[in-house]
Amino acid sequence: MDKSTLGNLDNLPEEDKVRMSAMIDQLQIRDSLRMYNSLVERCFNDCVDNFRRKTLDKQEETCVRRCAEKFLKHSMRVGMRFAELNQGAPTQD
Repeated sequence: MDKSTLGNLDNLPEEDKVRMSAMIDQLQIRDSLRMYNSLVERCFNDCVDNFRRKTLDKQEETCVRRCAEKFLKHSMRVGMRFAELNQGAPTQD
């Protein structure tokens, strides 16, 4: 985590800053895991039709790859858009 995220916490005691930083890190990890789980569930449900064998057939593999790429590109685009909006947002001082 970078210091700019904690910039508004300057008036807190150091112990509270450390706790807040740890909480934010945990939230970021949780959100990353949720996104990953959502990706796996969505692509599996959309692409895998039956369980004929242990491995994916070529069509299923291609579908999963495209689904994952589309999901990740969308997530990156949304993140970039939020960053753009955040840069233009007024700060509370």
